[in-house]
Amino acid sequence: METGGNSLPSGADGVKRKVCYFYDPEVGNYYYGQGHPMKPHRIRMTHALLAHYGLLQHMQVHKPFPARDRDLCRFHADDYVNFLRTVTPETQQDQLRQLKRFNVGEDCPVFDGLYSFCQTYAGGSVGGAVKLNHGLCDIAINWAGGLHHAKKCEASGFCYVNDIVLAILELLKQHQRVLYVDIDIHHGDGVEEAFYTTDRVMTVSFHKFGDYFPGTGDIRDIGYSKGKYYSLNVPLDDGIDDESYHYLFKPIIGKVMEVFKPGAVVLQCGADSLSGDRLGCFNLSIKGHAECVKFMRSFNVPLLLLGGGGYTIRNVARCWCYETGVALGMEVNDKMPQHEYYEYFGPDYTLHVAPSNMENKNSRRLLEEIRNKLLDNLSKLQHSPSVQFQERPPDTELPEADEDQDNGDERWDSDSDMDVDEDRKLIPSRVKREVVETDMKDPEVQKGTAEQGRGSVTDETGVDVSPMPIDEPTVKVE
Repeated sequence: METGGNSLPSGADGVKRKVCYFYDPEVGNYYYGQGHPMKPHRIRMTHALLAHYGLLQHMQVHKPFPARDRDLCRFHADDYVNFLRTVTPETQQDQLRQLKRFNVGEDCPVFDGLYSFCQTYAGGSVGGAVKLNHGLCDIAINWAGGLHHAKKCEASGFCYVNDIVLAILELLKQHQRVLYVDIDIHHGDGVEEAFYTTDRVMTVSFHKFGDYFPGTGDIRDIGYSKGKYYSLNVPLDDGIDDESYHYLFKPIIGKVMEVFKPGAVVLQCGADSLSGDRLGCFNLSIKGHAECVKFMRSFNVPLLLLGGGGYTIRNVARCWCYETGVALGMEVNDKMPQHEYYEYFGPDYTLHVAPSNMENKNSRRLLEEIRNKLLDNLSKLQHSPSVQFQERPPDTELPEADEDQDNGDERWDSDSDMDVDEDRKLIPSRVKREVVETDMKDPEVQKGTAEQGRGSVTDETGVDVSPMPIDEPTVKVE
């Protein structure tokens, strides 16, 4: 069941990977507002730890090129993107109808620089996908990304733009199949919904279920039409610990890799599933959380690591620093180096924190039932679906600034192929949008369009990722 999962250690003796890391120094300045639990400052804290642990020198460091309107509109509705671009704290009172329509206000407030923030974090995720598509790295990291709740036409759960969906669409230009795995405590509803009717993207979400935001992610939600059995939901209860989590994660993901055979993997590493999170109720240690990264890494498939939730920000920074070390195959010392945010980590000043003694409400019997049910669902997928490509759509051109080159400090070996990117920076963008087509002759599709129940996806929210003749005009259908 876990074939291949432990073949490549991630310690100091592990097989090294080429890692691209995306970071914008401005990201920590964005502020959701007083009392809001989402704090982009945690990304700056993570970066400071990476710098002082000496991990940056082992990665290619990129400042992401901001995603443009047309990049965001590959998934999101034009009028929603236009609203995000134009709304400001000063003008929002004049746009009350649109605020309500696009679910912007309380959980997802309007703040200074909102659209730039969206462009930055989305640009890092799409940029990471482009690097992976070109074979320029094995693992790409964007800790500012992973905002998995955003929908085509609305903000949700602190998320405005769904950078994950945009990155997966980019990966689908190169790979027949893409796997999405989500270890945030909240269900990855926006990503699941976007790909609910396709067999080219499998989504697997491990999350708290039952009277908990966003309320979706029932084990019975399995996908629809061509996407049936390509959505997996792992509903968990309070207090799950490392051992219980891995009892499900490793056999399920091992079987997914065996049956689905993805060409690339996106792992959303939301840190609100850690013990002691301000909004969470799980009991994972940082090493337990990172074991999921280590396990995904071991399959040696192109891997995009993204951030997500995480509201006890000192632990978020600890976690993503340690997981960057796992990606690199480097052990990170538990004793924390002195740095500008050192006081956040007292009184122990260590990277790891002990989980609590909270009760694990996930009984072994419940875990076995979930495990068996999901493995049974996977057994219904006989083999990985095949896709006939006519021609690959053009890449999204993201001429991101390379911080290494800005600093004159080259991280790669002299025979590195990274200078290929310098030529690409001069190429004008040729991005085209996907055609969203529905064959209304198909009774399954007619049924899906009419269905309004939870878990169903219509053209209004779904993303069509089927192959298409790309010499035809490409338009997005609302």
